[in-house]
Amino acid sequence: MNTTPFPAPSAWRIHALEAWYELLGVLRTPAFAIPSLAFPVVFYVLFAILLPGKWGDYEKSAYLLATYGAFGVIGPALFGFGVGLAIERERGLLELKRVSPMPAFAYFLAKIAMSLVFGLAVVCLLSIAAIGFGGVRIEPLVWFKLLSVLLLGTAPFCALGLLIGTLVKGQAAVAIVNLIYLPMSVLSGLWMPIFVFPALVQKLAVVWPAYHLAQMALGVIGQVQGVNYLLHATVLAATTVLLLVVAAYRLRRL
Repeated sequence: MNTTPFPAPSAWRIHALEAWYELLGVLRTPAFAIPSLAFPVVFYVLFAILLPGKWGDYEKSAYLLATYGAFGVIGPALFGFGVGLAIERERGLLELKRVSPMPAFAYFLAKIAMSLVFGLAVVCLLSIAAIGFGGVRIEPLVWFKLLSVLLLGTAPFCALGLLIGTLVKGQAAVAIVNLIYLPMSVLSGLWMPIFVFPALVQKLAVVWPAYHLAQMALGVIGQVQGVNYLLHATVLAATTVLLLVVAAYRLRRL
């Protein structure tokens, strides 16, 4: 009798398969996939292309490409981690994954990969609308810089979603994420330019990590001058670390 064991799959294959199955699961959930891809593009077309008006020295279509790009990449990060983890906890899938031989990091890496894929898709769709219908002219290198800033800037929102997923379960996570995501987007200047708000609201915008991501994106695309990239990146990095520490503490107690 041949008792030769099957070779163990490589770590790379394990991580890749977990990421692939995570992406497939999300694609088979229209309630997540369709709004994540469609809402930023619909809002952009409405406010940047269909509604007339000029914003002084700002190029409206380019400005909103940056801010709706930020809005578009934040959503999958928050919902993918926050709602996904909460539902998996409620159904017992998290416990099943914990007792399996799968590396622990593969679970989180899969959700990060999913949010990045959706973020990339959103930015590409927005760019098609901006260049094809909004009259935006952007150099390829500038576009890649914008894409890099937006995708790397999802880190604190992945961490925030992870924390939310450790605090609540199921449908409660959907409500909590929306209560944070939508007001933060508006008050950070992602839906409409921050300069249209009262002075107090503009000053308080700095408390939102989405504001710092938007400012970096606007600086890259040339719509805001004198952007302090180091400051904004430091705020986003510090926010990520703080939220991850709290989320890790919560995960250990689950």
